[in-house]
Amino acid sequence: MESVQPAPYPGAGKWNVGLTYDLRAEYLAAGYGEEETAEFDRAETIDAIAGALEQLGHTTDRIGHVRNLVDRLQAGQRWDLVFNICEGLHGQARESQVPGLLDAYQIAYTFSDPLVTAVCLDKRMTKLLIRDAGLATPRFALVQQLSDLSAIKLRYPLFTKPVAEGTGKGVSAASKVLHAEQLHANCRDLLQRFQQPVLVEEFLPGREFTVGILGSGGESRVLGTLEIVLRATAEAEVYSYLNKEMCEGRVDYPLVRPADDPLVAATEALALSAWRALGCRDGGRIDIRCDDDGRPQFIEVNPLAGLHPQHSDLPMIATAVGMEYVELIGHMVASAVTRIRR
Repeated sequence: MESVQPAPYPGAGKWNVGLTYDLRAEYLAAGYGEEETAEFDRAETIDAIAGALEQLGHTTDRIGHVRNLVDRLQAGQRWDLVFNICEGLHGQARESQVPGLLDAYQIAYTFSDPLVTAVCLDKRMTKLLIRDAGLATPRFALVQQLSDLSAIKLRYPLFTKPVAEGTGKGVSAASKVLHAEQLHANCRDLLQRFQQPVLVEEFLPGREFTVGILGSGGESRVLGTLEIVLRATAEAEVYSYLNKEMCEGRVDYPLVRPADDPLVAATEALALSAWRALGCRDGGRIDIRCDDDGRPQFIEVNPLAGLHPQHSDLPMIATAVGMEYVELIGHMVASAVTRIRR
């Protein structure tokens, strides 16, 4: 499938845009740990988003996290649109908290709705929907307690990770599981550390890609695809938490094109089908990895993709295909403003 460069975003008006986000420095100052806050944003990301919106002619209002939003709504403040990148801190539907509040007040916002964000954070629920849509994903099982291990009938090697985390949290070189004793030890550790179920999948040994998507529904298009290539300095075989945190020295991200490689074309077709099947909106990423026969398989979706201009995968994809950061933000806003109540 050929990547499709979206058409230039329309002149859809100038809007008063609120920004909701979780600032990592605030949570670290409050005593939370590095891994707990790994999904949260740096100040330069918020500055970059606000700057892009202002370059596009919009006015911006920095709201911050969900409790600030509650206070501002109670005080009677409103916005035409909220640019929402809140990940949330508590609960397995934490990414749905801000969208749910904004829906209650009939305020439009960027990215996916509460149902989609809740489902997509739960990797098992996401894979059930993907499988039901007839799309390829590795066989899997859910471990809610250690006694569930006796019922697992999957082929080794396996792969373990928390069911509702992002940014590679809980993923390390040890996540690849070769035998039952290691599976038991991994699940025991993850259940204790993250206080949530563990997803166990059949391990995929092939090439890995991340596919950028822009738009919603039938209007969604592939922006571009990067391959994840681990260097010799990286934890082997696994795109782990440490590999992601130290990607500059451990990972290469070459742009790959469907016109040059039929596997990339198949990968992009799978990613776009998954995006539409899940009902994701405006922009985000789909992660794909190939099985031992070289067939692409759905791994995860990120409907709230990181937006740091240099370090986040979606802006890296945009840069690789020649799209400036302000244009990337413009496309996502243009998709979202269609939901503003006139």
